[in-house]
Amino acid sequence: MTSAPDQPSHAVRVPVELSKAYRLLNHGPTVLVSAAHGGRRNVMAAAWNMPLDFNPPKVAVVIDKQAYTRALIEASGEFVLSVPPVALVHQVMAAGSQSGKDLAQDKFEVCGLQAAPASTVGAPLVEGCVAWLECKVLPEPEMAQRHDLFLAEVVAAWADPSVFRDGRWHLDHDAQRSLHHVAGGAFFTTGAMVQG
Repeated sequence: MTSAPDQPSHAVRVPVELSKAYRLLNHGPTVLVSAAHGGRRNVMAAAWNMPLDFNPPKVAVVIDKQAYTRALIEASGEFVLSVPPVALVHQVMAAGSQSGKDLAQDKFEVCGLQAAPASTVGAPLVEGCVAWLECKVLPEPEMAQRHDLFLAEVVAAWADPSVFRDGRWHLDHDAQRSLHHVAGGAFFTTGAMVQG
């Protein structure tokens, strides 16, 4: 007796190094994290971020202890997550591959990024992005210290209406698609919409 032709067979599986296991899940949008405090500002790229709640909306983002942006976030208690499109891939790579504390110039300028004022936080928005979330850090110092994980409430959110309207993404042009870092300087982009 033969099985039905459209029935799936057993999948082939190969082991994945545990140090690379995160790569199996890590293809949400890469964001630019910006912060400001005491007349200083900085921006960095972060691939490890996610939404946490609906009402009030909350997010989580991992920010390494060595990051200059983290010091500004810890001092100010706020940050902005900006969602860059494919058109900014070179600027995202620049923001993710150098530290603001090692630069003599403003990192926005070094990376070819422009800042715009946010509506409710002191951290700047990154121009040219397709979405922005203004965030206030939730007081979880032990989580930040132990896991580099910052939880925050989203206090304002914005989107480019040419790509996000009526609560949905409308990505008609390749240059507007979001970037999804999968390690080693490689990115995927969002694809075609699939209705379920």
